[in-house]
Amino acid sequence: MGRGSGPRVKPGNVRAAILALLSESPFNGYQIIQEIAQRSDNVWKPSSGSVYPALQQLIDEGLIQETVSEGKRAFALTEAGSLYCAEHPEEVSAPWKVVSEGVSDAVFDLRSALGQLFQATQQIAQVGTPEQAAQASKVLVRARKALYKLLAEDDNEE
Repeated sequence: MGRGSGPRVKPGNVRAAILALLSESPFNGYQIIQEIAQRSDNVWKPSSGSVYPALQQLIDEGLIQETVSEGKRAFALTEAGSLYCAEHPEEVSAPWKVVSEGVSDAVFDLRSALGQLFQATQQIAQVGTPEQAAQASKVLVRARKALYKLLAEDDNEE
């Protein structure tokens, strides 16, 4: 949902999430991003710009290694990485939960409604007539204005 929708992710969370995932099985970078998003109920989807440097840092520390199997790259824990995870269970215990726990049910409902709206908009763009697309655009403009009006309302005014 963007800024303000939940707790901010700390820099160490990406590192912890990578270690937690790799303690289960090898993953490639894309899979790591997707797993974190899925496990946080799509509250946290780290960018490749945060995941790949963290992967490189973990390689440099000797905690993970890059493997290639059947032409596919993946990352796996080294023996030192497995030992590190065993010695630091509080650090690598599902860091995505910390991020998603601070998000209210109302925000999850809002995200779901937005997803449904996006799907309906895509359908109109793909199979709707030009007239339907023009009407849909007007509906979306009205919805945007109504949302900003909600934010502008002051509950303390009488």
